[in-house]
Amino acid sequence: MNTTSITATEAPAATARASGPRVRVWDLPVRVFHWALVASFGTAYVLSESERWRQVHVMFGYTVLGLIAFRLVWGFVGTRYARFASFLFGPGAVLGYLGSVARGRPEHHLGHNPAASWAIYSILALGAATGITGYLMLNELGGEGVEELHEALANAWLLVVFVHVAGVIVSSVQHRENVAASMITGYKRAAAGKSSASSPARTAVGLLAALAVAGFWIGWLLTGGGAGAAGNAGESGDGASRETAMAIDRDGDDD
Repeated sequence: MNTTSITATEAPAATARASGPRVRVWDLPVRVFHWALVASFGTAYVLSESERWRQVHVMFGYTVLGLIAFRLVWGFVGTRYARFASFLFGPGAVLGYLGSVARGRPEHHLGHNPAASWAIYSILALGAATGITGYLMLNELGGEGVEELHEALANAWLLVVFVHVAGVIVSSVQHRENVAASMITGYKRAAAGKSSASSPARTAVGLLAALAVAGFWIGWLLTGGGAGAAGNAGESGDGASRETAMAIDRDGDDD
């Protein structure tokens, strides 16, 4: 089977349930990345059709690009389960995992399972492509073709998110463990009879990442980006005022 695993303890056990010891799997940087990306993509998508909040949409688009850049680096230098090497799975491994889920005897993986790994890689690729096309649109490069591509990529990203969330729900039910909660606490349970060392928390890196995101948002909103977004609604009013003034001037000249 085409499976890359970091240690023998990650080998799938078809009948394993998450009833072993609690293990820290997700370090703080991974959790900060996850929830900041959720907030950024979700808000940007909701605001995508709003001219009034266009600059806020742009702010979250830049945040997505920054977060993905950070995750790519952390995927090579981060802790055990954050590294891409811990969730490199080929098509055979994905099909095997999906088959075990369909049979009601899912393989247990402390880190990302094979199906989730493909969702993660898809989200990273679609997020980067969506951000890049958004940047091109912002700078009026590529015309309508880039705009249509940007919308298609965002919709594809949303679809992958729905599939990923469905997978999390199924995994939570079958393993009798709240998988979503593990991305908050960082902890998951090992399979029965298995043991594994906890990953380091990397609290300092996680806090710095969170501060960087918050600092960027605050700086954007205080130095013109937010004002521009909120002020878009007033631009049409300002334009109407100028046109009215010009009309009055013309009337005066006619008199």
